[in-house]
Amino acid sequence: MTDKILMVMPWRAYVRKATEEGFRVFSIWDPDRIPQDHRDEVARYSEELLYTDFRDVAGLRRLVAETATRLGVSHVLHLGNEDTQLPVCEEAHALGLAPNPPQALRVINDKTAMRQLLRERGLSPVRATVAESARQARALLPTFELPVVAKPALLSGSRGVRLIHEEPDMDDWEEQLAGQRYTGPVLIEEYLRGPEFSVETLTVQGSHHLVGVTAKRKTPPPGFTEIGHVHPASLAEPDRAAVADLVIRFLGETGYRFGPAHTEVILTPDGPRIVESQTRAPGDRIHRAIALASGFDIEAAIFRALNGKPVQVDTAHRVGCVSFFQLRPGRLVSVEGLDDIRALPFVHELKFPFTPGDTVPEIRNSGSRHGHVVIDAASEQEADHRIALVRDLLRATTAPGPSDPC
Repeated sequence: MTDKILMVMPWRAYVRKATEEGFRVFSIWDPDRIPQDHRDEVARYSEELLYTDFRDVAGLRRLVAETATRLGVSHVLHLGNEDTQLPVCEEAHALGLAPNPPQALRVINDKTAMRQLLRERGLSPVRATVAESARQARALLPTFELPVVAKPALLSGSRGVRLIHEEPDMDDWEEQLAGQRYTGPVLIEEYLRGPEFSVETLTVQGSHHLVGVTAKRKTPPPGFTEIGHVHPASLAEPDRAAVADLVIRFLGETGYRFGPAHTEVILTPDGPRIVESQTRAPGDRIHRAIALASGFDIEAAIFRALNGKPVQVDTAHRVGCVSFFQLRPGRLVSVEGLDDIRALPFVHELKFPFTPGDTVPEIRNSGSRHGHVVIDAASEQEADHRIALVRDLLRATTAPGPSDPC
């Protein structure tokens, strides 16, 4: 078997950790989507970095097939955003180079297909109905008890997800989807009440290894933007086992054979219910919180597993926490305290993307958040205390912008 692998949309850490495991990496990216701070490092660790427009799905398919054949790679991996995973997997599968059957990715990443599979298998019962568009979904509201959750079937994370209390709320939701240029199918689902968690797993040869359960902190409805993550979640053992068991059973029904999965679950009074799942590692720096808590590097483990090495997930002995800043929207006048925050021994990562004069947007989704901090602690209570200290040290002053209310 060759040590060459072709990766589509690999983040810089993936390319670096793959080469550290001994793989020769060849990468494909969209030049308009690769973050500037990733571009140089991806190029440095890739033997070739090829560019294509991911919106041209046919062109992406051709490039994947031609490049994989030309180089004689042993695997084609797509560990990035799930919107282009399926066509890449289909091309790789046709060449015998895909780690998963395409249908597995379809039933995990497509929210409609996921709900259908769960319903057929008698798992995680959630009342949900699909509509071809947001406008057609209006007709479904009288058939549900309000409020309901409206979500685009093919967008990831919390993008486009909204709590609908009454029919006029659909106007704002349609406008939100239009702003994201989404015109695909949508789901109307019953509103699940309870705390939300994400379950991280790593699948190797069809065996699903539990990496851990992370507690989510979100903005209040009608939006569901994540503003914090705590790993491991403080859960009673029966609840933790129920959440984890549901996810493992779900993945077992999908035919998923290899790779990470990020599955979101709400623990309702009637038991755990799956919200959605994606065939990728967690975003929002959750992997960093996991590493701080247990020492387990899920990114590196992917490539160790690809090399045939066993997966050994370590038990968490500390708490890792990611917290996103929430500033007052407007024009940033001044900011102080960043150096004081960086100097704290428990702060492992700090991102503050603004400088004076920049516009601080209202938080509407994950892309409009105001930077973050990653810390470790001995307990969730200590983590909360440390996050509060960080927030006190960050002194950011904003003023209303031209379109902001006074």
